[in-house]
Amino acid sequence: MGLTSNSVLAVAVVAAVALFGVTIWLWPRLARGGWRSVLGRVGVLLATQLALFASVGLFVNNTFQFYGSWADLFGQEQDMGVVLDHSGGSKDVKVLGTQAIDGVPGGGRPAIGGQIQKVVIAGRKSGIDSPAYVYLPPEYFQPGYAKTTFPAAVVLTGYPGTAENLLKGLKYPKTAYQQARAGKMQPMILVMLRPTVAPPRDTECVDIPGGPQTETFFAEDLQKAISGTYRVGTKARNWGFMGNSTGGYCALKIVMHHPDRFAAAAGFSAYYKAADDVTTGDLFQGDQAAKNRANLLWSLDHLPQGDASFLVTTSKHGEGNLKSTMAFIKKVKNPALVSSIVLDSGGHNFNTWNREIPPGLVWMAGKLSAS
Repeated sequence: MGLTSNSVLAVAVVAAVALFGVTIWLWPRLARGGWRSVLGRVGVLLATQLALFASVGLFVNNTFQFYGSWADLFGQEQDMGVVLDHSGGSKDVKVLGTQAIDGVPGGGRPAIGGQIQKVVIAGRKSGIDSPAYVYLPPEYFQPGYAKTTFPAAVVLTGYPGTAENLLKGLKYPKTAYQQARAGKMQPMILVMLRPTVAPPRDTECVDIPGGPQTETFFAEDLQKAISGTYRVGTKARNWGFMGNSTGGYCALKIVMHHPDRFAAAAGFSAYYKAADDVTTGDLFQGDQAAKNRANLLWSLDHLPQGDASFLVTTSKHGEGNLKSTMAFIKKVKNPALVSSIVLDSGGHNFNTWNREIPPGLVWMAGKLSAS
């Protein structure tokens, strides 16, 4: 059974409850004197505590998807799979394997349930290579769409999240499939990865002097690689960007500064200026102009606003970005457009984002064009 399996969690919970009951039942006998009783008390307490910690740890991991497998948890090397040839013939995207979408009927057949491809994207200009997942909707494999191009959206996690969070915890592929099947949005390709393309450093999606050129990777390399491999257009109207937390900040920033490449951005629980802490290091090396540019509220006031659309989310209770989100909304001016989702209550967590992602995907698809 896999690390994230509900069965594993259930076994751990049952074991913890059972051991607690055994401890209560045996305690009168173990209260006697002697070294055997002492060892017995230590044993049942230790076993109960371990089962309890295992249950809590598994629950937290299933909720936030810190580790995707036992091998991932214990740091073991994993088989990367067999490289598959792709019809696009691009050297910038290597397909390492494919998988079905969890919970989708007919998921084993791409033309019915779509497909997720595990890939590595090579950034020629930035020099950054990053693993990612590409969701291809069922229509991509259907004969009637053989010559059709599709809109695409880049989807980022927060820091230091893993790309697997987007598949399991946030369920982007399943949600995109369901919304398209319900007729609420057009089929759309999703390119899912984490913003940490130079781990373990949090680069905040900026080009660091003498360091990782993260903005170049996301704004230029990724788009060229995907459009050269899959049936995705190369115009700004074909491309969107979305993410949560750090990923939301990156989405808004990349689209704000590159409206010639992206038409829309959605930031779920985003913040609006680059973080500055031990995980980021010195991002700007004393360059105040670059630091100002990475502050989205400053950019809205001082730089031309392009023809792009933005979706921002917050909540009245539970989020720390309410004030800055309201300021962002007020500062967006024509030709840019802004929309928002403001929940009455919701924290900075997966539960909140899973309430925002379905309407966010519908909004995004409505802003993009397939051709």
